[in-house]
Amino acid sequence: MEVKRLIDLLPYQLKNYEQPDALATKIDGKWKKYSAQEVLDNAAKVSRVLLKLGVQPGDKVALVANNRPEWNFVDLGILGIGAVNVPVYPTISEGEYKFIFNDAEVKFAFVSDAGLYKKVNDIRGEVSTLQEIYAFDNVSGAKLYEDFLALDENNNQAEVDARAAAVKPEDLATIIYTSGTTGTPKGVMLSHSNIVSNIMSVCDMLPLSNEHRALSFLPLCHIFERTVTYTYFYKGSSIYYAESMETIAENLKEVKPHFFTTVPRLLEKVYDKIVSTGHNLTGIKKTLFFWALDLGLRFDDRGNNGFFYNLQLGIARKLIFSKWQEALGGELIGIVTGAAALQTRLAKVFSAADIRVRQGYGQTETSPVLTVDRFEDGEYCLGTVGQVIPGVEIKLDPTSKEILARGPNIMMGYYKRPDITAETIKDGWLHTGDVGELVDGKFLKITDRVKELFKTSGGKYVAPQVIENKMKESPYIEQIMVIGENEKFVSALVIPNFLSVIEWGKRHGVDVNQSQESLLKDAKVHKLFKDEIEGFNKDFGHVEQVKRFKLMPTEWSIEGGELTPTMKVKRKVVMEKYNKEIAEIYNVK
Repeated sequence: MEVKRLIDLLPYQLKNYEQPDALATKIDGKWKKYSAQEVLDNAAKVSRVLLKLGVQPGDKVALVANNRPEWNFVDLGILGIGAVNVPVYPTISEGEYKFIFNDAEVKFAFVSDAGLYKKVNDIRGEVSTLQEIYAFDNVSGAKLYEDFLALDENNNQAEVDARAAAVKPEDLATIIYTSGTTGTPKGVMLSHSNIVSNIMSVCDMLPLSNEHRALSFLPLCHIFERTVTYTYFYKGSSIYYAESMETIAENLKEVKPHFFTTVPRLLEKVYDKIVSTGHNLTGIKKTLFFWALDLGLRFDDRGNNGFFYNLQLGIARKLIFSKWQEALGGELIGIVTGAAALQTRLAKVFSAADIRVRQGYGQTETSPVLTVDRFEDGEYCLGTVGQVIPGVEIKLDPTSKEILARGPNIMMGYYKRPDITAETIKDGWLHTGDVGELVDGKFLKITDRVKELFKTSGGKYVAPQVIENKMKESPYIEQIMVIGENEKFVSALVIPNFLSVIEWGKRHGVDVNQSQESLLKDAKVHKLFKDEIEGFNKDFGHVEQVKRFKLMPTEWSIEGGELTPTMKVKRKVVMEKYNKEIAEIYNVK
């Protein structure tokens, strides 16, 4: 059978592979497995109940949950009757939930736990279309997923089948809301064919088969992990869901995966933990460890390492790097990282350790993959995001070098926003907002961003101006620049309003006659700003919150080169000028 819609994936797997563990999750210390047939049966039950509740083709159902088989059951159940899945990040603010639910006109919502139930339930009265919320966990006072399933009388399967047969490849499958530079989320509309085309383009580039296991821990609400999961379905690879981000190390040893996807931040954590372990060694073991690490940092992915280097590397892999592989389960074939840039030094070290890490690049608007590094020797280039996938075209704007993309994976548009859609897709080409260059004529390298929106190393977009404008409501903050591109968390450079700070200091026993530099080092002053920033943080989702900040003694100005003539902060100039201060923020132990 041919796969043209997302709801064709599991029937395809069932016909070709009949996996006994298409999905697996750990419950009470034991792995519970679902066969391909069981996944289909559970999805069909969801479809029957949604149909009974009156859900029509095109209706929106929200899914706010951690990775678990129920996520897939509900996803496929929604799609199976022509409805639209609206997956939402669990970490966003109530205000964003309210905007998304109203904008999408969500009729039903499924949530994981008590905390998420409270968030959604608190805005329930402000979302006129929302009929019911169901919780997967046993949440007191909530209607449960079990209650939802209990509504199934299994008397409308023929109607479900008719609905499924009517779903067309070009039909809207999902709306995924992403943060814009204005801070207002935009709903990216992706059709079945958008995502299926991406699956077909990448599946032969990944070392996957029906004999492989994958560990999944990146959020399914993000199109990266979701498309990869659909690809696992198509290839017949078994999916094991990690219990949590904290248990990944343990789950790797249990599952012994052949493949997983990640973001740079997690690889940074793995690397830091490995190096920390090395520092705790003594004697010859410590010497050998850092000898191997130094070899890794000098690794040349083009194979120009030389005979003596390769001889040493073989020894290092046997004595040291083999233990790294064991920590990742011992059977790992490949890792793909995306959503943010991977530090080249980490890519070198993991490659030297014979742990094949490859980068990919794309956006929610592109379903998401545009480029990815191949796993074959000579077909990848460290420091780049790989080659363009089959069926997709990439070109660079002649003037700005902005990356433009065209292909069957390009979104249908932004929901209810034809104006922004027209700004983003021009003459059939999606304007990514990223600036790039080609290495050796075929490997894409991201060099900058056209706009100021940035990603953390966890792959989450942050709109700095929204945060800055809110923080500047404080009488004590004169100027602020929010930073965090490819970093683990968001931080800020802050210029105080010294007049206000001095007045405050007089009331709180601070020596206001000292220099500005000394004043900013005063513990009471630092606490003032900490309290101010933490107060404003409550208005933002967890990822957007400013975790650390640096107080700066000198105001930015046009004369100093930090401001444009219209008084806008020149971010690149400030980043370069205060690179030492920024390094201090992120190097704090």
